[in-house]
Amino acid sequence: MAMIAPSILSADFANLERDIRNIEENGADFVHVDIMDGIFVPNISIGIPVVKAIRPVTKLPLDVHLMIDRPIRYVEEFVKAGADFVTIHVEADQPQNTLEALDKIHALGCKAGIVLKPKTPAEAAIPYLEKCDMILVMTVEPGFGGQSFMADMMPKVTKLRNWMQDINPNCLIEVDGGVDSKTHAVCKEAGANVLVAGSAYFKATDRAAFVKLVQS
Repeated sequence: MAMIAPSILSADFANLERDIRNIEENGADFVHVDIMDGIFVPNISIGIPVVKAIRPVTKLPLDVHLMIDRPIRYVEEFVKAGADFVTIHVEADQPQNTLEALDKIHALGCKAGIVLKPKTPAEAAIPYLEKCDMILVMTVEPGFGGQSFMADMMPKVTKLRNWMQDINPNCLIEVDGGVDSKTHAVCKEAGANVLVAGSAYFKATDRAAFVKLVQS
């Protein structure tokens, strides 16, 4: 069994409350929230006020993915805004600041994790493994939705899953990018147990059926 986290990056922002309620009604497990700053990634999405605004809309955990430069500066604000998981990129700051950010997130009662871009090897996660509740492997370049799935990231997923079996077996392994009705299977086979789906979920003719397919 896997869990699904529809990404609101692909939602209708003019009807965001409706679309988030729909995610819960269709049986999904998380609401994935992509935060982009225009610096760490070339796009700009949403920020702290939107996370705070959507928190009362759903009982589902908010899975907040920070694609921002030096995330230690803002993790406290995102936790206070209502995040249940905050994941930060290992490429976004120095290792000591990343470790401190993970500790800060945990101290505030929130779950914490790291994110690896496609060109970042699994080994970059090693200093953080014991502190992670989630490790997110990007299967597209972060910054834009609708990209093609990078199947060559699956060995990275498997390597992380194998490490975590011994070090931190409760850690979730998440995949984000190009997950759809076909690629979900290879992600689960590789060891992922949380799958982010953006355009594939919101463009599905039967969203509830798509959720069940990914979860199966």
